[in-house]
Amino acid sequence: MKKQILVLFCMFVFLIEEGFIMSDKNEPIVGLNKDEKIYLLDLARKTIAELISHNKLPVTKPISDKVKEEFGVFVTLHKNGNLRGCIGYIEGIRPLYQAVMEMAESAAFRDPVVKIEDINRIEVGKHGIIIQRGPYQRGLLLPQVATEWGWNREDFLTQTCYKAGLPGDAWKDKETEISIFSAEIFNEKELHLHQKKAG
Repeated sequence: MKKQILVLFCMFVFLIEEGFIMSDKNEPIVGLNKDEKIYLLDLARKTIAELISHNKLPVTKPISDKVKEEFGVFVTLHKNGNLRGCIGYIEGIRPLYQAVMEMAESAAFRDPVVKIEDINRIEVGKHGIIIQRGPYQRGLLLPQVATEWGWNREDFLTQTCYKAGLPGDAWKDKETEISIFSAEIFNEKELHLHQKKAG
């Protein structure tokens, strides 16, 4: 039987807003240390395993005050090199460790900001984009998407409009809201975490 490999990625999101404390590179940072990253990745994996085995979330004790802070989070799953699920939310509405469990569950079993006036604030490869018009038409693309596809700023805006179900040039319309966000992304390979081989 072909071995199935599940790879986890976690991304923690900051909305960029006026007065937010920025780093020296003018970008907000989450500031997770390696142990906290390992804990959160392991928690995402345990969440999926516990739901499969016992249909309940795992019991966990947060390892630091940082993982109790409220951040937006995306969890992405790749299975045998193919995208299995990617879901999250940009607003920090839950403690980070709880958000990771919730989004890990959604990515595995459900998967179905600051407004800007000047698009020159968008830095391709650093910022994700949210396009919104009205309460129901909303699209979001993560920072790395533009880099992976070789898009420039206008391409990125156009594709995010499509994601929102809008015409590609809707970003030029004054009624369209444009927001940007920054993210910290890490994965199991980067942290040299290896799954035990099946016996």
